Amino acid sequence: MIDGSQRRRIRRFAALGVGVLLAGLLTPTHTAQAQPEPASTLDKPTFTRAAGFDVTAPLRDIAGTVLRSAAITPLQLPEERGPRLTDRGHSPDEAVQSRKPAPTIGAITANFEGLSNQDNFTVLGGRVNPPDPVGDVGPNHYVEMVNLVFGVYSKTGHLLLGPLALGDLWTGFAVDECAEHSGDPIVLYDQRADRWILTQFTTRGVGYPNEPANLFYNCVAISTTGDPTGSYYRYAFSTGYNFPDYPKYGVWDDSYLITTREFGTVDPSIYGIGVYGLERDRMIAGDPHARAVSFLLQEGRVPLNLIGDGLLPADGDGPRSPRAGSPAPIVGTQDDGAAYGATFDAVNVWEFNVTWNAVPTASIGLKAQLPTAGYDSVFPCQPTARDCLPQPGITDPAQYLDVLSYRQRPTWRLAYRDFGSYEAMVTNQSVEARPGQAGIRWWELRRDRRGDYRIHQEGTFAPDDTVNRWMGSIAQDRKGNIALGYSVVNGTDVYPGIRYTGRLAGDRRGQFTLGEATIVTGTAAQTSLNSRWGDYTSLNVDPVDDCTFWYVNEYYTQAGAAQAPAGNGWQTRIASFRLPHC
Repeated sequence: MIDGSQRRRIRRFAALGVGVLLAGLLTPTHTAQAQPEPASTLDKPTFTRAAGFDVTAPLRDIAGTVLRSAAITPLQLPEERGPRLTDRGHSPDEAVQSRKPAPTIGAITANFEGLSNQDNFTVLGGRVNPPDPVGDVGPNHYVEMVNLVFGVYSKTGHLLLGPLALGDLWTGFAVDECAEHSGDPIVLYDQRADRWILTQFTTRGVGYPNEPANLFYNCVAISTTGDPTGSYYRYAFSTGYNFPDYPKYGVWDDSYLITTREFGTVDPSIYGIGVYGLERDRMIAGDPHARAVSFLLQEGRVPLNLIGDGLLPADGDGPRSPRAGSPAPIVGTQDDGAAYGATFDAVNVWEFNVTWNAVPTASIGLKAQLPTAGYDSVFPCQPTARDCLPQPGITDPAQYLDVLSYRQRPTWRLAYRDFGSYEAMVTNQSVEARPGQAGIRWWELRRDRRGDYRIHQEGTFAPDDTVNRWMGSIAQDRKGNIALGYSVVNGTDVYPGIRYTGRLAGDRRGQFTLGEATIVTGTAAQTSLNSRWGDYTSLNVDPVDDCTFWYVNEYYTQAGAAQAPAGNGWQTRIASFRLPHC
């Protein structure tokens, strides 16, 4: 496993753009449908089988028998590479929402403590930063993962299992790298199959040539039933000698989707975005011969602005499956104010398709570039590119909070929903809404039955106050209402906390109309000198009613801060709420 501050150095390998969050959108006055990338610029698909497979005993039975190392042992990671972006001055946001409506938003229905950095100390003997909080909800459970532990909760907040270290899920696995506590976890609940998917990447070999070269893996555990405390089928899929940073997952029709930011270790000239499909039906059945297909959208073969610092795979919400054979949207953004070659601001839509026949086939191509209202994703930060947002009582800018200010990166998640006559996708990105103030640009994309994309609506949620809003996650309920959860802070009286907002399907486009509500108010600042805030948060929709939103994020309290002498005493909070008329 890896110490948080050191492990995250590898994230800065290619500081290729600015913090990106993708969400809902306004219909622009013009759209551009890009042609697919010429086949000659892309690698052919690579089909492989799982590098490892087995079945665990029920987690509830083995939780008390795990043997692990007594303390977190940091690895030495390579120095970062790639261009560093600098702020060129504020570019006006053309879709900013300045007014905060009166609060008519739905009340919170559940609100309980999740995992914390104190759990890392209790379980592993040390603390890490950032937490990367993520979770999902099923009929009876909420499962949360952070760096570097996970737990299973009832919907009323009772901890049923855990906290366990991430590597505990992989104890005794043939690919023993998976049993290390590496991080960047993802939780998915596959509603149509009633299964849970728990994942992490591997990091052994990131220090090459100062450590031996080693293959990397995406480690994927899928529950054998709908009980997340039960047994799991365990798989490992190799990414070769490319480190699969920032993995993001989605549930599609016949595939589980993964996107990664990949950095060559043996060949350090390699940078690209990995796109993977895993054979869903075989994995659900526990077939050890489940296949994977992969593409690498590599810099030099693909214009850098079209892949930026990462792409997001569609992750389906609701009971309706995507149409059989429908290509999966893979989405990113580009900002003309960043240094990777974009000449206009846009949402880029790739399409991925695979057919799992005896002789499988797969394809990927750029489907559309959708120009957006202008935005500025390069936030002014100093003394480093991660020291961005002031906090109450903090005078040292080195302790300002990270807003992912120099990356062109979508965050978790691209929430997909099929409404019958059209398909909708929402996503979001942190931006500099006003000089020195962070807000959240969000988009709603729609794909019609002809397969054409457009931006249905977009906006930047940044009420005209002193509060910075960033690190959001967005989703739609079955009525088409949209909710957005996010972090908040300012430099005077708002400590790092968690809020949410919402809009109804028929409301004015580009506007959150239901006001703003607080999940938890922070009472302390983060004082860790690495400034890292979690790289993602997760807003998900309850499969029971398809209306209730569940959100997890991090925050700080005086009690939590007092436990962590290094200033990284983060906690997480899990909450649920519904919007009116659903």
